[in-house]
Amino acid sequence: MTTDDAAVAEDSVPTHEELDESSQELDDEISLPVPEELEGEPTPLSEELINDELAKEPFAAPDPVESDTVADEQCRARLAAAVARGDDTVSCASWRTSAAVAELRAAVGAWPTPDWCGEDGVDGKWHVTRFKACGVFAADLKVHDARTGRLVGSMTYLIRAYAYSKRDIKTWAYQVELMEVTSSGEAKGASVSGSSRCAGKCKVTESTFPSQTMSVNKEAVGQFFLDTTIKTTPKGDKGEGQATAVWRFNRAGWAGPSNDIILPTPPVRCDNAVPGTSKTGCVMPYIPSMAYAKAGEYPELAKHIEYAQNTLNLPGKHGTKRYLTRLTDKIKIRANRTKACPQNLPRLPGQQCDEYPMASTWQGAEHGGGDYSRRMINGWQNEEGGKALGRFYLYNRIIEKDKFLVWIK
Repeated sequence: MTTDDAAVAEDSVPTHEELDESSQELDDEISLPVPEELEGEPTPLSEELINDELAKEPFAAPDPVESDTVADEQCRARLAAAVARGDDTVSCASWRTSAAVAELRAAVGAWPTPDWCGEDGVDGKWHVTRFKACGVFAADLKVHDARTGRLVGSMTYLIRAYAYSKRDIKTWAYQVELMEVTSSGEAKGASVSGSSRCAGKCKVTESTFPSQTMSVNKEAVGQFFLDTTIKTTPKGDKGEGQATAVWRFNRAGWAGPSNDIILPTPPVRCDNAVPGTSKTGCVMPYIPSMAYAKAGEYPELAKHIEYAQNTLNLPGKHGTKRYLTRLTDKIKIRANRTKACPQNLPRLPGQQCDEYPMASTWQGAEHGGGDYSRRMINGWQNEEGGKALGRFYLYNRIIEKDKFLVWIK
């Protein structure tokens, strides 16, 4: 094969971005299980990530403790109102807990939770993957004598919260489970019930949280389903929604139910903007990593990316915040590829030109400011590695300007 023939052959390989927008094959493929090598590592939705990545979004990741001030104000107002009415007991719920850490950890240990959902058992944070979110939280319920303000009962309980979406449907789910750790006095035997709401581009389609007695042996469960309200046509729409679980406690003999406690999920983005498929899907605020192994199927490709990231200090390395962002415009992608790998470059038989950052990113050779790497590698590895990247985009719903990283194992 001549150099010109090799260049033509390389350019004739269809990329993921060049597939038909209504590809039935990709519509079917997006519903398949994700290959293990395309799965990312769960990451806690920490304060640092919130500030860096979500500050410009309409919704922030929830911090239950921030609602303590509101809960305290509500409690004081409820006590004052109860005194005016001549009521006896008033219950106040808050996120603050007086339970010992060891006691909470022991309770969580008896209540199976996914390994990735907080290493410390009860850390009061959301942990997210691309399609799941989980958190374990602790909170208190206190019952006061309205006339004297004296504490006459209390309960410490745990909340295990799950939110999960799918890459190929417009619905996501949110579940909260509440379990008593300890209780005393007028808080013993309290029941809990709740509801849900959704802000942004979403609506509640099902909300089930009936009254259930709190117990150390059986959790009270609230289950909610939500639909995105983005337009399914024309292609390209996207929008965020944020679900909130709301619950309150009650018991015979109280003046009335407690104040509401709320727990919002991380924001969920839904879209119909993934090139190559017409299906709508929803994702969590997690930045995924595409993984290539030096001892895997594409060793030459992996070693080139490792060199580009480590030696040339190019962006996209797993574990950093120097993200790659996806580019979907076919003309701009071709311009990136042409600058990095022009057809007149010599190619040995069986080799193709591999560029990094990838042509399908805004950091590519033409649009990324001029810093890039190219290397002649095995042609099969280049083609199949590129297809794997396309599947990564598809399975993780990486749309225009979505961030991602590349992990060389």
